Amino acid sequence: MHIGLIGGIGPAATVVYYQRLCAAMAEREARLELTIVQADIHELIRNNLADCREAQAGIYAGLIDRLKAAGAECAAITSLGGHFCFDETVARSSLPLVSAVEPLDAFFAAEGISCVGLLGTRVVMRTKLFGQLRQTRAIALDDEIEGLGQLYQDMAVAGVCDAESRATLLAAGQRLADQGAEAVVLAGTDLGLAFDGQETRYRVIDALDVHVALLADLASGSRSLDALG
Repeated sequence: MHIGLIGGIGPAATVVYYQRLCAAMAEREARLELTIVQADIHELIRNNLADCREAQAGIYAGLIDRLKAAGAECAAITSLGGHFCFDETVARSSLPLVSAVEPLDAFFAAEGISCVGLLGTRVVMRTKLFGQLRQTRAIALDDEIEGLGQLYQDMAVAGVCDAESRATLLAAGQRLADQGAEAVVLAGTDLGLAFDGQETRYRVIDALDVHVALLADLASGSRSLDALG
């Protein structure tokens, strides 16, 4: 299956999606058919913070039309924060849209995890992954959402993570673990900039990896869109 990605939100996340999709397809000994279109991260941030769902969905719809014209058979948004208007985008999309949020609930349940801690955008943390987790309880550092959300936004736009920001995020993960999180979820696709290669005393789950595994299954033909329900 030809996969279409809405990239650019942010650039670092787009690169990681590409790298990990390539690696996953190599493991499956399958050929990757992929097209990426570029979204505007600043436009997304403005619409996300203002909760302009229809406006952002319209932008996504135009990008998805371009993916369809290039031969893509499904589309995905390479940003968990960018899923704030997922339902509105589905209603406009000319292609099936593969959620990065929906498969997380089943993944956590299969891992026997009853409580996860979230790091990501303000909206992701405030809404506890848009309220879409049914089998697992999600917590966030409610008193720190504004500061952590701004830090994450700045990191995503810059595409780099400095030592001070990394230390802040790693410490936030530990506070989530201390509050009962059995795993800290990188619920922002740029958080690998801070966490990749780091040792922690708590379990870290990169939501990006769960999404990539699903996309690789679709791309290789081992799963079908119909099976996603």
